[in-house]
Amino acid sequence: MATRFDPFQELDRLFGQVLANDRAATSMPMDLYRSGDHYVLHVDLPGADPGSIDVSVEDRVLTVRAQRSPRTEQDVQWLAKERPSGTYARQLAVGAGLALDHIEATYTDGVLTLSIPVADEAKPRKIEVQHGTRPAIEATTPA
Repeated sequence: MATRFDPFQELDRLFGQVLANDRAATSMPMDLYRSGDHYVLHVDLPGADPGSIDVSVEDRVLTVRAQRSPRTEQDVQWLAKERPSGTYARQLAVGAGLALDHIEATYTDGVLTLSIPVADEAKPRKIEVQHGTRPAIEATTPA
């Protein structure tokens, strides 16, 4: 049986795999919405090591970082290795009006959920209008 060998096909496959892993390792899909007086952020981190998840805020920049460790089986022949490993990181610039010191974070089923409350000073409020008589304006004469 004759086998056709194309060295460029294998090189192209390996190159595509490296690029796909690089893109996937830096990709961190998210959903963001407002619910009442909180913003809710869901970030997909499938397979991330729970102890490696780090959420920080500095200069109104929210940073989410996580690590997925590579598989380290010995004496195996990989037939496909498409799941990325390495560090995931994403930064979001956040505006004023959020209580960044009260962020709550949970990690369940591969999804990191952040609950970010709106700061009290940024919440809408109603201003009560006083009803009554107008203050009297007294006329003064220039000296």
